Amino acid sequence: MLELRPNCELCDCDLPPASHQARICSYECTFCADCAANELNNTCPNCGGELTARPIRPPHRLKLHPASTRRIIAKR
Repeated sequence: MLELRPNCELCDCDLPPASHQARICSYECTFCADCAANELNNTCPNCGGELTARPIRPPHRLKLHPASTRRIIAKR
């Protein structure tokens, strides 16, 4: 089950569960589309994997499996 992390790990902008701007790697590292494309060349700085669009969980499923509230910010 994806965590659906609430923020970009690079710029800390909010990425709500329904955001089409969220990008993730296979380890669920989470970045906004702007940072992924312009700062990271769509490559995760943590694992080297591809950053791709995060799927959106349907609202009725968010009630059963809510998004994470834990914010992660990368150390530079």
